[in-house]
Amino acid sequence: MSSDRLLEIDNLTVQYRGDVRTTTAVDHVSFGISPGEIFGLAGESGCGKSTIANTILRLLKYPAEVASGTIRFDGRDVLALNGEELRQFRWREVAMVFQSAMNSLNPVITIGEQMRDIFTAHLDLTRRAADARCAELLELVQIDRNRLKAFPHQLSGGMRQRVVIAMAVALRPRMLILDEPTTALDVVVQQEIMAEIKALQAELGFSVLFITHDMSLMVELSHQMAVMYAGRIVEQGPAATLHRQPAHAYTRALMNAFPPITGPRVPLRGLGEGVRLTRVGDLQPVGHNHWSAAVSHEDRERLTPHAAGSEGGPR
Repeated sequence: MSSDRLLEIDNLTVQYRGDVRTTTAVDHVSFGISPGEIFGLAGESGCGKSTIANTILRLLKYPAEVASGTIRFDGRDVLALNGEELRQFRWREVAMVFQSAMNSLNPVITIGEQMRDIFTAHLDLTRRAADARCAELLELVQIDRNRLKAFPHQLSGGMRQRVVIAMAVALRPRMLILDEPTTALDVVVQQEIMAEIKALQAELGFSVLFITHDMSLMVELSHQMAVMYAGRIVEQGPAATLHRQPAHAYTRALMNAFPPITGPRVPLRGLGEGVRLTRVGDLQPVGHNHWSAAVSHEDRERLTPHAAGSEGGPR
């Protein structure tokens, strides 16, 4: 493992096994995240992003299984952790903000009780000490401490998301996984949540694995990023580089799926209009710290001019 990497995923393959067939959700994926770095993982729904997140935290259930590869966190083999080691690893070392905050919170238990449980279970704090920490956490994410007595349905969507984020950073983890943290929130609240995450990351110094299909949010927040398609990484590099000079046809299509705010009008196309790949090749260098997967001759012939764009990238 690289000495400067906090998280190192190497050649990871995850499959969902069924009686009739086996589906490969993550196909030989490799990437690393350095301390204090925000790494973005983008791609359409079903490409394997959340499966990678769940694999890092060892949350996969049958019929999912890791077919090959390694995950190392600060040099430790995550896939080899036993019960107590895994319990210490979760939330203390790596925490996760799951999709849909309302589904992450128990609707019949107050916010304070749910937050208190983190401290009593992991730090063995007294009720009074845990309540004091809970109040501090709420204020850290700009929520009045009186809301500890509220139930989840009494909070707005943005406030619920802030609560989930506060719970994730409660034990000061070294890495935070954000799995679609702004799903179902309006644009204004999205920006507020992202600003909150930036502020927390700057204050606490944790690394971030940021998972989304929203390329604009990805580029705005991330230092490095990777784009996934059908379980494979098709392009990886600095976020600013992928934004300015995307090398792969799928990355360009994902970028072009969002309407431009300024400039001339351009026709918009769905990702299914010409950007369906039959095979994703291995990553090859196309620039400094920038890799793109080779596009097969058959796929290149099928790509529409809109999706293919310029003829950059490996051949």
